[in-house]
Amino acid sequence: MNKQLSLEEIQDFKGKYPKQLWYLFFSEMWERFAFYGMRGMLTIFMVEQLMLTERDANLKYGGIQAFIYTMTFIGGLFADKILGFRKSIFWGGILMIIGSFTLAFSPKELYFVGIAFTIVGTGFFKPNISTMVGSLYKDGDTRRDAGFGLFYSGINIGALLGGWLCIKTANNYSWNAAFSLAGIGMIIGLAIFLVTRTMIGPIGLSPLQGKMPESKIRMKDMMVYGGSLLVMPLIYLLVKNSEYTDYFMYTVGPLALLYIIFEMTKLGKVERDKLAAALVFIIFSVFFWAFFEQAGGSLSLFARYNLNDTILGMHIDPNEVNNSSNSLFVIIFSPLAGLLWLWLSKRKMEPNTIIKFGLAFLFVGVSFYLYYYTRFFADAQGKTSLELFTLAYLVSTLGELCLSPIGLSLMTTLAPRQLHGMMMGMWFLASAYGQYVAGLLGAEMSSDANATLTDKLMAYTNGYKDLAIYAVAAGVLLLVLTPVVRKLMHDVH
Repeated sequence: MNKQLSLEEIQDFKGKYPKQLWYLFFSEMWERFAFYGMRGMLTIFMVEQLMLTERDANLKYGGIQAFIYTMTFIGGLFADKILGFRKSIFWGGILMIIGSFTLAFSPKELYFVGIAFTIVGTGFFKPNISTMVGSLYKDGDTRRDAGFGLFYSGINIGALLGGWLCIKTANNYSWNAAFSLAGIGMIIGLAIFLVTRTMIGPIGLSPLQGKMPESKIRMKDMMVYGGSLLVMPLIYLLVKNSEYTDYFMYTVGPLALLYIIFEMTKLGKVERDKLAAALVFIIFSVFFWAFFEQAGGSLSLFARYNLNDTILGMHIDPNEVNNSSNSLFVIIFSPLAGLLWLWLSKRKMEPNTIIKFGLAFLFVGVSFYLYYYTRFFADAQGKTSLELFTLAYLVSTLGELCLSPIGLSLMTTLAPRQLHGMMMGMWFLASAYGQYVAGLLGAEMSSDANATLTDKLMAYTNGYKDLAIYAVAAGVLLLVLTPVVRKLMHDVH
């Protein structure tokens, strides 16, 4: 039997990337296949199969995504305090598989039941793989951003395949088969994690190991598993009734913030300052995701009804483009962005994290102006250019690459090690609020059932012009705040 590697041996790697990164890469890749495959289908399914209005579908989509990311905060907390990352990932994977096949078995009748399983399962799975990636690096290792960049690029292979294949399967075969595909992807991802888990040394083990008897640890584990099953009916009700989502979101964010402040009182001044800086990034990320995550809501419906099917002379379903082009561009440009940051870092020219965040907002602002500009290419039927739409996705992806992989890395850099899982969860909780606001924004842009395609085009593009203005304003404000935030970050840049 091979001797288990120590944490020091894992972190003392040569070259650009630790080999353990690849094990986590492939597990997360297949989880993203399942997640993005589902994400690309939800709004369209609710409009065309559950017969909801576009407004209600946008609100429920925002609620579903918000609860998924809210549960990551809770999942990160339980991983930090009780389960450890490995058990959390396994349990989350099992619940996601059950959710996918529940939807595959009876998508209309059991839709919200399957969604409830998927929400809770993703909460346990999603934040903890990313946290384990952060654990592969020593504090201050300049290769960390490049590692997260590669990880972020790799998991988008799964997002690309899932986003493309699942909607294609739904359109050409059945919704049952499409939801089954998501479940199969999750099975593959969980199997890879189980096979390779012994190769990542002590990373991800329970924090209680060695501190209490195994029987007591098992009892605590079972309480977490049981509690996550008991919360399912509540999640079901919250998602099915959009007004309950509002009450929940008004409550959970302030409570999470109070908990962070409580944890900050236990820390020294430097650690408190760093957490305060992390909170600034988290607050701005709420607004970023509110703009960016129109992809699964309003842009999904815009692609369904208002885009032609031609790009560079080829015919392709616009929803396949909507669901997969972002991931394709991430795969192409994320490694290049990581190499660019390394190249600039060696020459002492790399922009600091705050400037990168500001640039992210500016790119997204330009992309929404391009979405707005599609109205000038529309034909008499209200169909417009898929090519300009795709170009807008490229620009927004460049913005995402300035923020998302760096944001994941930043949470593990600014937070004390004992709070890594919680702060990763807090980063995803900010995404929850972004998703929630995205649903509200999408609902405001939606048209009634009697609207013509031209009416829909005008309504959505007017909304995209407003989002372009808001995004640019947020980017400029963040750049103005650079000196204050840099001071709070101390030695982290």
